Amino acid sequence: MVTFLPTRAGRLADVPSFERGIGGAESNVACVLARSGHSARWVGRVGTDGFGDHLVEAITAYGVDTSAVRRDPARPTGVYFRTAGDRATDAHEVAYYRAGSAASAMTARNTDLAAARSGRVLHLSGITAALSDGCLDLMRELTAPRAGRPLVSFDVNHRPALWHGRPDGPRVLLGLARGADLVFVGDDEARAAWGLCGARAIREALPEPAVLVVKDGEAGAVVFERSPDAGDRTVFVPAPRVDVVAAVGAGDAFAAGFLSATLRGLPARDRLRHGHLTAAAALTVPGDLAEPPARRHADRLAALDDRAWGTLRLGPGWTEADARAAEEVRTP
Repeated sequence: MVTFLPTRAGRLADVPSFERGIGGAESNVACVLARSGHSARWVGRVGTDGFGDHLVEAITAYGVDTSAVRRDPARPTGVYFRTAGDRATDAHEVAYYRAGSAASAMTARNTDLAAARSGRVLHLSGITAALSDGCLDLMRELTAPRAGRPLVSFDVNHRPALWHGRPDGPRVLLGLARGADLVFVGDDEARAAWGLCGARAIREALPEPAVLVVKDGEAGAVVFERSPDAGDRTVFVPAPRVDVVAAVGAGDAFAAGFLSATLRGLPARDRLRHGHLTAAAALTVPGDLAEPPARRHADRLAALDDRAWGTLRLGPGWTEADARAAEEVRTP
């Protein structure tokens, strides 16, 4: 989607102007992965309007392959507006205009499935499943068991507003998650969608994915990783302290950081730390997308001992620093 960010704080009714940006869970992840040095392709659908042109050009500029993006002459590109979040309460308004959009018309028949399955990882989002019956069918096709499929990554992304009038939304998301190899879910959204409290309860409800990441906001994140002969291995990593500018885009950034570390074959602790660091980059800018930390910089921070990691505090501009680890660690 095209996103419109307010030029000042206030209600949508009161904000006089907005700045244009880009957004969308899957494209956000693709952009961050490309910026992190990986080959990334975004498979999507946009209108033939100017907003569609902007999206394709902007995502391509991040280094993402957009050759499999389809243009729909009959439907517009989706857009949304949001207010600046209150830093203390994360209160904000979001207005989506995506019903009848080009993206909502995606189906298993009009999407390049071969392109979607051509990478080492196929990353999907529960947001897409909520857009239409055709989108849900596409998601079920991509998460169905299939010989030779890539590692299927699924971010639950429960958005109740998108499931309005469809009480089956939580059940649908649970079914899709069970078909994935790697699942990201927030502790809060699991509670809201499925009535599950705590990471262990979530794992009991989702035993199928080989890797399950449960995020708990400022507290940190835990990964459950199934071992062929020893059951789950569980690792928890606390989140660093972050001076938050806007609490948007952090979930997509976390997924991108974790996936980047997964593609590099890093151990569970470092995958979680890279997820936290990439999320911190998003939290310290106003828009949905942020420049991720340079790989060498992130590797240095991810390699800190537990004491140093526990004193890490990141604020606006931290990814632009020269990256000496000592400069990024300070006692609160």
